[in-house]
Amino acid sequence: ADEEPVDPKKYLEDRCKPQCVKPFYAYEKCVKRVEADDTGHKHCTGQYFDYLSCVDKCVASKLFEKLK
Repeated sequence: ADEEPVDPKKYLEDRCKPQCVKPFYAYEKCVKRVEADDTGHKHCTGQYFDYLSCVDKCVASKLFEKLK
């Protein structure tokens, strides 16, 4: 009766990740490119946030339908 509520966001994130392979591959390519950087000045923050943004956009439309 008093079950713990389940957060559908994690499930939806896992379902949306395959739709965002292009930004994910761009992030992986960047990581490989900068891993030899000894200065620490190069990073892949932009590519990482592009990937997260793609996943969030996909999740948002589905999540808000479930919360109504």
